[in-house]
Amino acid sequence: MASVLFVCVHNAGRSQMAAGFLRELTGGSVDVYSAGSEPADALNPVAVQAMLEEGIDIAGAIPRILTPDAVLQADVVITMGCGDVCPVFPGKRYEDWELTDPAGLDIVEVRAIRDEIRRRVEVLISELPE
Repeated sequence: MASVLFVCVHNAGRSQMAAGFLRELTGGSVDVYSAGSEPADALNPVAVQAMLEEGIDIAGAIPRILTPDAVLQADVVITMGCGDVCPVFPGKRYEDWELTDPAGLDIVEVRAIRDEIRRRVEVLISELPE
């Protein structure tokens, strides 16, 4: 089973939305993790609302700190604006998705980010090993 780690700064918006889509669209056939370089205290409520519009409830997710162990357990590491804080280990596939941070944005703006995340997750799924 493939494993994917999504990393953003606060682990409260982009990475949680991506993890929610990957879990939902693969029906649990992929191990999905998310973390942040500077995790927030709670999820971005607008990101939660945007995902609920897609029928995906991420409200129970908890922002977590990025650790080297989290990177080691993943086959694929997707970063989203967290710079060089993500440890790099040989044999891992790394991608950086340049996406606007949804913090402080309204629902219309977050929907656009959500939709772009979904598009990228769908591409990622097509590229994952069976």
